[in-house]
Parts: sequence; C-alpha cells; structure tokens
Amino acid sequence: MRKRKYTFGVFIGRFEPPHNAHLQVMLEGLEAADKLIVVIGSARAARNTKNPFTAEERQEMILQSLLDAGANKNKILFTNVRDYFYNENMWLADVQAGVLNLTRGNTDIALLGHEKDESSYYLRSFPEWAFIPTRVKSPLNSTDLRKIYFEEGVSENLKANVPGAVSRFLTEFQKTEDYQNLKGEHQDIKAYKELWKVAPFPPTFVTTDAVVVKSGHVLLIRRAANPGKGKLAMPGGFLEIDEKLITSCIRELREETGIQIDNIETYLKDQRVFDYPTRSLRGRTITHAFHFDLGIGQLPKVQGLDDASEALWVPISDVFAHPEWFFEDHYIIIEHFLLKN
Repeated sequence: MRKRKYTFGVFIGRFEPPHNAHLQVMLEGLEAADKLIVVIGSARAARNTKNPFTAEERQEMILQSLLDAGANKNKILFTNVRDYFYNENMWLADVQAGVLNLTRGNTDIALLGHEKDESSYYLRSFPEWAFIPTRVKSPLNSTDLRKIYFEEGVSENLKANVPGAVSRFLTEFQKTEDYQNLKGEHQDIKAYKELWKVAPFPPTFVTTDAVVVKSGHVLLIRRAANPGKGKLAMPGGFLEIDEKLITSCIRELREETGIQIDNIETYLKDQRVFDYPTRSLRGRTITHAFHFDLGIGQLPKVQGLDDASEALWVPISDVFAHPEWFFEDHYIIIEHFLLKN
C-alpha cells in the first residue's frame, strides 16, 4: 500500500555546511511531501568556526544542491531561526511561526529526521506535526567537515562528502578575508585546547561579565584577540582564584573599559548564571553575568583597555537590530536582561 503524501515536509538543521546526507534527506522529503520547508538554524549570528556561514549563504547552497539534483524550485521553501540557548520556548515559537507563515494555515505537516543522539531532541518538540523517520543513515556530520575545511581547505576528502554546489561555494569562500579570519580562529582555539590536553579531566572555566546600561545605551567592548576578534562583547573575563564573583566582574569591567563609577555595585539590578554547555568554543565555560543600571544622564567616558581594542556605548536599538555583531552568546545574555526589566 502506498504511503500518503503530506502537503508540507519540514527539515530542521544548521547545515554548517550542508553535506550529502542532508541532501539525501531533503530529496526524500520531496518524495514524502508536495513541498519541503527547510528551517535553517543559528541565523543572525556572528561568523565563528562553529557558525561560519550566514543563513542566506546556507540557503543558497541548499537550493543549488537541490536544483542540481533535479528538484523543482517551486516546491522548496525556506525559513530561518535564531539561537535561543536559554529559552527553549522562544526557539519553538520561532520555528512554529516560520513554518506556519509558509503553510498559510494548512496543518498537513510532517517533520523529517533521524533520532541519532541528544542533538535530535527537537524531533519530539512538535507533537502537532506528523513524524517521518528518514531512511538515510550516515556517519557524516558538519563538525568534522568544518575541521577539514579550516585545516585542509577544499580537499578531495571534503569534496567527496558535500554536494557539488556546496563544494563550489566553499572554494569561492576560501578566497575571502572571512575564511582567513576563521581559519586563524580555528588554529588559535586548537592551540588553546592543547594547553589543557594534559589535564586529568576536561577543565571547566568560570568567567564573569557585566551588562551595564545607562540612558538607553549598553556598554560594550570590541574583542582584541581570538576567539571573536573584532566582535562586540560584554566587558568580562576569567574569575581569579581568590575573588568573589562580583569582585571579578567589577575588576574586569574597569580593566577593559576604564569606566570610573564609585560604588558601582550599588547599581546592581540583577544577575544570572549562563551555562549552556557549548556556549564557548574554548571549552566548557560558565559565566556569571551581572546587570548594572546606571540610570539616566551623561554617558561616562570609556576606552578600550587590556583585552579590548575599543569600549563604546551602543544604543539599545542598535543592539536589538544586530545580533550578528556579537561574540558567542553575549547578545542572548544582554537580551535576557534588557527584555526582563
């Protein structure tokens, strides 16, 4: 008996980069549904070695790969979603809204996927959609392909595991300044991890960060070194062995921005631990973030010092408009405090 065909198939992934197994699943989805909706994750994030490509670049790679395989362009739809490490409901709502905007009220939807590990948890998060387990079984993963790309370039090994359209894009991207910056970041992170290779167990790092707000502006620094060189970030750094958390936060704030505010701890409005396991490419890093609200008035003078090439007051409207400016999950942390209060 022939299986019924759904109106819409949904395939969720980060596709950093898209590989052959992704393509096989999408082609399978086009057999199981009249139209395929590809949900691209980790959108509007700054480039780093985990998320080297924009959502638009990944969409183009996927579309060209499908067209090369004979797919009908009119049957392929896209939406993209940001990361919400600390608010799963916001991520779910973003996916739902993106899909429903494309289906225009049609609820004949099926989710495609393969429950291979904990990273596939989201397949259980949409009970209103049918589930189609993919027949595609592959050891391919984008993490390994990124490692090859930043260490070997577009090698024969990489070409063998990605569609031709992806190989062509990666070849052109390799000529860009962005690629060279990412390659340098990959090398720096690899060297950093080598320093801890002899530890008897994987280290857990503890940092503190400051979210300082005054007169509709947020105090930020621009990172002077990798990882995240040139990206905007909260002032902050590693906890010293003999410090209290709040002491560390204020010390790093002053060291990186030169801000002169007496008794700044009296302006403390909120604090929270942010511990998403993969929030930092350097390794397991838990940060304690402190929110200071300095009220209204003239913005204090600041300057980039220590690990910061620049310190600057950024209007909150610009912060919300540009998540892609920020290092790691710093935008998400700032957003948490500013939307909460």
